[in-house]
Amino acid sequence: MDTVKTAPAIELSPEDVGTNTSNNPHLSDLLGTPVSRRQALLGGLSGGVALIGGMSLAGCTDSDDAPPLALGFSAVAKSTADVLTVPAGYTARPLISWGQPLVAGQALPARIHDLTSDQQKNAIGDHHDGMDYFGLGAGNTIPGIPDHNSSSRGLLVMNHEATTEDFVHPEGPSFNNLDASGNLTNASARTVTEECLKEMALHGVSITELAKDGAGQLQVVQNSLYNRRLTVMTEMQLSGPITAKPELTRTRFSAEAGKTNRARGTLNNCAFGRTPWGTYLTCEENWAGYFSHAGTPTAEQSRYGIGLHGFQQLRWYSAPDTADQQLSRFQLNPTGASSSEDFRNEANTFGYIVEVDPYDPNSTPKKRTALGRMSHEGCWPSVRAGRQMAFYMGDDNRNDYFYKFVTDAVYTGGEQRVNDILDSGTLYVAKFDGNGGGQWLPLTVASLNDAAKFPTQADICVNTRLAADAVGATKMDRPEWAAVNPLNGEVYLTLTNNSNRRPAGTATTGSQLLTDAANPRAYEDARGASTSRGNVNGHTIRLRESGDDPAATTFNWDIYLFGAQADADPANINISKLSNENDHSSPDGLWFDPRGVLWIQTDDGAYTDITNCMMLAAIPGHVGDGAAATITNTANGVSGNQVTAVGKAATPDTVRRFLVGPKGCEITGVTMTPDGRAMFVNVQHPGESGGFDSYDQSTHTFTAQSSFNVLPGDNRARSVTMLVTRDDGGIIGL
Repeated sequence: MDTVKTAPAIELSPEDVGTNTSNNPHLSDLLGTPVSRRQALLGGLSGGVALIGGMSLAGCTDSDDAPPLALGFSAVAKSTADVLTVPAGYTARPLISWGQPLVAGQALPARIHDLTSDQQKNAIGDHHDGMDYFGLGAGNTIPGIPDHNSSSRGLLVMNHEATTEDFVHPEGPSFNNLDASGNLTNASARTVTEECLKEMALHGVSITELAKDGAGQLQVVQNSLYNRRLTVMTEMQLSGPITAKPELTRTRFSAEAGKTNRARGTLNNCAFGRTPWGTYLTCEENWAGYFSHAGTPTAEQSRYGIGLHGFQQLRWYSAPDTADQQLSRFQLNPTGASSSEDFRNEANTFGYIVEVDPYDPNSTPKKRTALGRMSHEGCWPSVRAGRQMAFYMGDDNRNDYFYKFVTDAVYTGGEQRVNDILDSGTLYVAKFDGNGGGQWLPLTVASLNDAAKFPTQADICVNTRLAADAVGATKMDRPEWAAVNPLNGEVYLTLTNNSNRRPAGTATTGSQLLTDAANPRAYEDARGASTSRGNVNGHTIRLRESGDDPAATTFNWDIYLFGAQADADPANINISKLSNENDHSSPDGLWFDPRGVLWIQTDDGAYTDITNCMMLAAIPGHVGDGAAATITNTANGVSGNQVTAVGKAATPDTVRRFLVGPKGCEITGVTMTPDGRAMFVNVQHPGESGGFDSYDQSTHTFTAQSSFNVLPGDNRARSVTMLVTRDDGGIIGL
């Protein structure tokens, strides 16, 4: 059949499908008792100052009085306009956009979707996500010289989560064997290899040097020695426990001479982390959607969501292959006599935290398998001098878990940038109790005590979700980004939403779940003619480790903020008492700046009839600063009560909207220069409206903010990093 272009497909978000069919309890199965205001562990941090980049962890604010920080901007109003809005007295300008060349002599084509795959390998990727700024000292040595105080020159390291296939090709991706309506079928296959290679080059990580120009404005240094792309085709090293059992990851590629414990590529790079020794951690999230198993997936593969086609409009494995099998490696069917002859284990090389040295473009990224394999959302550290370090990680899938990795090594402050600290330690998963306490359950051979399923730590690292199922971890409402408060060490976690909740104490049908203390809402939200049910707007939870020790195995928790619209029921939905200045839905991105200001970003579909996605600034209190609450949930025609622990109600003084994005976008990724005077914010897939035809004929009216319109005459929007500054040159936010 002749090549034809596919019509855009409407798909569920991969995170919202859910693959956790374990019988692990929700907190509704536990005794839910009220949590007093002072039940959480209180007391200041001691034992020295810990530095993470420019962030210090040196004390604790624990009184009921207002913290010393104060937000210093007027709240931005909710908006559905096709612009990016910042507070009065601030300016946002586009800095780094999809397709922007990283090398001299390469120019943008007249239309962004005419970039070739070779050009894209040396240009900024798509779907900007988590990022961090690394100060750079003088000179151009390799490796570069870090200067953690430099705000005039640095390296911006950025994730690229995915692509909008309908945007990146002139008329969308090419398939054969569509049905009579132009929709994909099981027989549909990609027909243009170049399209797939271009999409692969759009994924991964970009490292970009920034420097101030003569006018004092930060600009991209196009031909910097440090500019670098990591893509789905970049060779990487597997490191940690998995190397003790290479048969788990052996493929036709790694069976080649000199390729043992090597793998190709990183993809679906979402949230991020930064090590105390100055390296970048990129997180592989929805990697499972890139693979196909045309036969019967194993139980392990099914637990990660691997099926027949994965993401419907990708199907890289179905295109005519390259000489080095870049495409066929995503088909997991065994075709050879052993794994050395095919790619049945290729998926086992994805789903990890990848450590990258931004200062050395010649370094090989390392996949740190000791931190487990999942849909990683962030990897944020908590450190104290003389103590073991903890790295907190969400698994962004409906009903999955919250993890931390505790290093064997203690933090000294003198760690060298090149080390293997993240290869040795203990991986834990969280169990939230109904009384405001919790436990960290170790995922080790000894704790699992199952020689058949988990004979080695390597097996646990590859099948982390199954190990967490086995120990009875708490199912959560899509765990997203985690962040650590530098003022008191408390850990925050966004739980974006869950459409599958029912009120506690009621009957469930199919795969529905009951509410519990840590995931306490199930309600109905009308939007036009449709009604959403479950935990529609999401929430942000926080915890405090026992003894303020990152390596502790117990903790206390409460719910910091419930997402809701301002006029929702204040007793049972808008429990945090959000107002028009700070109401929001589906919290996702999360980052503490060095001063202790919390920045919350949204990836929403439930409230976008009222406002586009946004970013808020917050000055949080502490675990236990609120009270117990009883929520009456009503959804699916049934009602039930749920007791939970709720933080102090929000006010415009403590939570305030800072930014609203353009139509169709997600706001995700934020960082600052060390002086706090320049903020970088990512706008992912602006204008994403469901296909090249409808988009070209859309009513999107892009303004002078040309980041949302690549070139004159080309109306396809592109992801962009915006640079936000105060007009008076002052410090952002305060």
